[in-house]
Amino acid sequence: MSQANIPNITPTIAVTPGQSISLIVASIALEELALAHIINSEAEKIQFLLGTLNTGVTPPPVTLPNLLILNNSVRQTLQTVIKQEMLLQFKLENVLDLVSSPITSPISSVQNDENYFE
Repeated sequence: MSQANIPNITPTIAVTPGQSISLIVASIALEELALAHIINSEAEKIQFLLGTLNTGVTPPPVTLPNLLILNNSVRQTLQTVIKQEMLLQFKLENVLDLVSSPITSPISSVQNDENYFE
């Protein structure tokens, strides 16, 4: 059997700490925008079923089973959105902690702490 040949991939990317923080914040903002679109589409689903969305298409008749199915679907989607929002909040808090604290090497801080092992 022959060995698989994996090409040598060594990308060189020069990103400063400030640029990396900006990229992380931008990625958080884009995820927030995507979540806003999801919330908007859920609102439009409700509006369509209630007949208040002007699409030119006649919605199905509003019945209790239809409303309950829609309610369950929207509830599940919003729960997932809320979970994602919490993760994004944690990510943003971590970035803010990085920005507000000085960057020190963990090894140098341990070596300088004489009482570390006591």
